[in-house]
Amino acid sequence: MSENMTKHLVVSNSNLLIRVTSGQVAYITSDGSYSTMVLTDGRQHVFSFNLSTFERLLETQLGTESQIFIRLGKSLIINSSYIYCINVSKQELVLSGFDLREEISLSASREALKALKSVIEESTKSRRIGI
Repeated sequence: MSENMTKHLVVSNSNLLIRVTSGQVAYITSDGSYSTMVLTDGRQHVFSFNLSTFERLLETQLGTESQIFIRLGKSLIINSSYIYCINVSKQELVLSGFDLREEISLSASREALKALKSVIEESTKSRRIGI
C-alpha cells in the first residue's frame, strides 16, 4: 500500500460490514458488551463487542493512524482530530470540525478530561509531536 493511500477500518458482524476511513469516525461509545461507532455524518452502527475489541481493531487495521484515537475511561474512544473544547468542571468534551455535520457534546469523568487536557497542553509545548 502506498503512503498516500488512506487506510480503511473494516468492522463487521454476522449481518453487517462497515468500511470507513479513520477520519469518518467521530467517536465510539460502549454500553457493556455493545459498542456504537458514530460517524462524522451522524450515522451510527452498533456492534456486539466491547470497547477493548474495538481498540484492538483500530490498532491492528490502522497501525500508526490509530494514534488519533484516544480512549477516555471505560466507555468512550474519541477521534482526537475533532477535539474542540474540554470543560473539566462541566465534565464535558465537545467535538467539532469541518468534517462533522454538527458539534457533538459528550460527557466524561473529570479525571479523564483532566488527563486529556494535560496531554494536549504538553503536546503543544513541543513542535515534535508523536516522535
